[in-house]
Amino acid sequence: MSRRTLKPPSWLPLDPYILALIGTVVLAAILPASGSAAKVAGGASTGAVAFLFFLYGARLSTAEALDGLKHWRLHLTVLICTFVAFPLLGLAGRGLVPYVLTPQLYSGFLFLCLVPSTIQSSIAFTSIARGNVPAAICAGSFSSIAGIFLTPLLAAALLGNDGGGFSADALLKIGVQLLLPFVAGQLLRRWIGGFITRHKKVLGYVDRGSILLVVYTAFSEGMVAGIWHQVTPARLGALLGAEVLLLALMLALTWYGAKRLGFDREDRIAIQFAGSKKSLASGLPMASVLFGAQASLAVLPLMLFHQMQLMVCAVIAKRRSRDAQEEEPVSGAVSPRPAVAS
Repeated sequence: MSRRTLKPPSWLPLDPYILALIGTVVLAAILPASGSAAKVAGGASTGAVAFLFFLYGARLSTAEALDGLKHWRLHLTVLICTFVAFPLLGLAGRGLVPYVLTPQLYSGFLFLCLVPSTIQSSIAFTSIARGNVPAAICAGSFSSIAGIFLTPLLAAALLGNDGGGFSADALLKIGVQLLLPFVAGQLLRRWIGGFITRHKKVLGYVDRGSILLVVYTAFSEGMVAGIWHQVTPARLGALLGAEVLLLALMLALTWYGAKRLGFDREDRIAIQFAGSKKSLASGLPMASVLFGAQASLAVLPLMLFHQMQLMVCAVIAKRRSRDAQEEEPVSGAVSPRPAVAS
């Protein structure tokens, strides 16, 4: 007789990387870097961020990006959702201060609304839901590129002094640490693109390791500054509730708004997943540059939203996939296909 084992629901993405992020926060709470160790960690974090964006630039195929411009209406829709609709909802959240959110948590909530969309998870969920995968690839890539320019500018305009003192110097740091490495990666892609493709898995660990270092440095600074004494469980619960509402509004807007604009089902799926999500990989490095010692509270809303969007979008993607399978026999265009293991 076979023994039954307890397994998590198939829709619950227990990503080891999320567990690693949580473990890094715990490590920073127990053993925060301070003094000379903080300087070393800060320097390593700065170098890791630059290298991270160098890899982003080296991976992006310029030819694929130019080819994707043909579907400009879809990409423009995603960009408007990411850099117009999200920020407007973030500004509306100002009414939650100070009764629901503290000013510091609200700054992080608004910053969450300013970062670009994801690439990997948007592609993965679009594929599961049987949507337009090439469009999702290009939309996520364009959003990431635009975010290098737009996120700091939007943060400077909307957050002002609440964001750790945005200035020309802060924008210059963004250019040096993020934009220049990205451009360098693009310029060198001709010679190193093949190497990166062959070692994609290994360099993926470098990506994630860089993010973990950024998280550790940011949360260490917060612990040393005593910033976590300002956050209560009730405030965290309120923040989570605000983010649930934010995600629900954007999922509805991207799905039904795309329908009103005349996009077909496959394009609507790509718009929904690319236009309703936020990139932890891009947001964390930017926050570490823009917020300085206040980065720990600034990235907390983004980390919570990131995990929430993974769980919710996993459920939606599988539902869209089932809907597509049910429609196929009715349309007669495609014969029933065998189930594919996810």
